[in-house]
Amino acid sequence: MKKHFARCLAVLSLAAVAAGAGAQQAYPAKPIRWIVPYAAGGGSDFLARTVAQTLSTQVGQPVLVDNKPGGNTALAASETVRAAADGYTVLSADNGTLVFNPALYKSLSYNPTKDLAPVTLMGKFPMILVVGANSGFNSAKDFIAQARAKPGGINYASAGAGSPHHLAMELLKVEAKLFMVHVPYRGAAPALADVVGGQLPAMMVDLAAGSGFIKGGKVKALAVANPTRLPQLPDVPTFAELGYKNVEAAALVGVVVPSATPADVVTTLNRQLVAAINEPSVRTRMVDFGVEPVGNTPAQYAALLRSETERWHKLIRDLKITLD
Repeated sequence: MKKHFARCLAVLSLAAVAAGAGAQQAYPAKPIRWIVPYAAGGGSDFLARTVAQTLSTQVGQPVLVDNKPGGNTALAASETVRAAADGYTVLSADNGTLVFNPALYKSLSYNPTKDLAPVTLMGKFPMILVVGANSGFNSAKDFIAQARAKPGGINYASAGAGSPHHLAMELLKVEAKLFMVHVPYRGAAPALADVVGGQLPAMMVDLAAGSGFIKGGKVKALAVANPTRLPQLPDVPTFAELGYKNVEAAALVGVVVPSATPADVVTTLNRQLVAAINEPSVRTRMVDFGVEPVGNTPAQYAALLRSETERWHKLIRDLKITLD
């Protein structure tokens, strides 16, 4: 009888251990908090909410988008770093967060390479050179020629100092040997409004922010900073076609987690996110909004961040751009 009882206890103990192991593997087992470092309504917010909705359906858990703007995305990044490294806090991070900020600021409240682990690149927002409809510029060649002929005579707007929009124009300035004056705004919308109104002649903008203005004829798209023409703007040439093959720039928006997050959780989260991005209705919504869907592995995303860091840090150092 005692032997039988002991065997029963042993079986129950093994079952409990197996059940515990199964519970640990059942990620996600509770709601996921998805931090977005920008206010609601922008491109990053749209992308997070679009993917999060499908992700929630796929995993059977709520995915709660939490907008935390401030500090040029540093506020949200720091909050993510302080969160538990368990896969239940994720961050939408763009190249401002992961690439530009470390070069633009002497001190940051987070270290992107040490404190954050890449999960997947969700999508790209390619940059487009646009001018006001009444600016007098009819092509990118015309714009570059006039800017070259009048050093310092043309001002350009951006969505903010250190933004992809700002650095994309700085890249064009270097490659085309131009001198133009930067006028930063707090976001793409007010910058575009002044380009439309004629206060400033030009800016780099992503299609998500500029599509309505382009379609409405309020601004003219002159060239895209993308390796290929955009399907939404088939008649607009790339800078490479115009002889400036190095003028490639995009806002790159991906998902990262605290660096101590277990590898198996990162792998599971990556698989779930990529499945959500590849869901046909999600891809359609992204393309219609002006986003190029990606969905890659953590290793591929990390390699891209390394190459982007090398490329943009050199530009920032050479131009001595700082935001401190």
